[in-house]
Amino acid sequence: MRDQYGRTVDYMRVSITDRCNLRCRYCMPEGIELVSMEEILTYEEIERICTAAAKTGIRKLKITGGEPLVRLGCAELIGRLKQIPGMEQVTLTTNGVLLKEQLPDLKAAGLDAVNISLDSLDRESYRKITGRDQLPLVLESIEAVLESGIVAKVNSVLLKSVNEKEWEDLAGLAERYPLDVRFIEMMPIGYGRQFEAVSNEEIRKKLELRYPEMAADEREHGNGPAQYYQIPGFQGSIGFISAIHGKFCGSCNRIRLTAQGLLKPCLCYGETYDLRSALRTEKKEEGEYLLQKQIQNAVAGKPEAHCFEAVQEITEDRKMVQIGG
Repeated sequence: MRDQYGRTVDYMRVSITDRCNLRCRYCMPEGIELVSMEEILTYEEIERICTAAAKTGIRKLKITGGEPLVRLGCAELIGRLKQIPGMEQVTLTTNGVLLKEQLPDLKAAGLDAVNISLDSLDRESYRKITGRDQLPLVLESIEAVLESGIVAKVNSVLLKSVNEKEWEDLAGLAERYPLDVRFIEMMPIGYGRQFEAVSNEEIRKKLELRYPEMAADEREHGNGPAQYYQIPGFQGSIGFISAIHGKFCGSCNRIRLTAQGLLKPCLCYGETYDLRSALRTEKKEEGEYLLQKQIQNAVAGKPEAHCFEAVQEITEDRKMVQIGG
């Protein structure tokens, strides 16, 4: 599908839950209100939406949350989505806490790649950011997923006066392991409005001073808008997803489905398209037609660029800030 600005839209992020087993300060802090399970799409409904999306041109899916692995049967769902005609890739974004435990089932389901959210390598700092002492499990998951052969990336968000000094330690993961580390500028949405983000330009300049031979990496690393750099001696690359200081809307190829069945043409745009109502109509054939029509409408209505002033409160996705592929 092409939108009104000529961009090919072939990628959909699919939130399967609003629940999470961490309580990150800038995303889902303690006391956050969750929606009732009746409002959350069933796996059958998610599969129907993804099947309709494939018929309209979506070829790649990213399974997200909340934390998708807290919902029972996530791997089974991924296996079913992989079987949809025309679907080329199904990947996962996770905080990594349950990844090692569920990795055998995810690999058997055919998972293509995984992004692991990790903002600190210091155990106490990690606990303060996430509200939980789970860093050892996440590090074990990183090693396990790499041993499994599944492609892995680490996504990190740096915040002023929180973890801004950890840029070098986090980048060092790409030296220790064959994975990419991406630094993501946090968007001023949801609870993230309360924190001051570190600009990627600042991180890049520090890395260039530390590693003068760092050079642009033009190879394709996935579906996202990251700009990558290679550092001699590193097994992986360093990526920057700069939503604030390097707007990439001109090449945006994605739409987003919330766990409640709302389709968003843009993460940072207020308009949504209700797919749950189409799913739950009594006439199935009419519902299938409405699904495809609404998906097409969402793509046609995709804005030229994200505009933060139009954003409403969003809390359904652990890395709302995590917009990489």
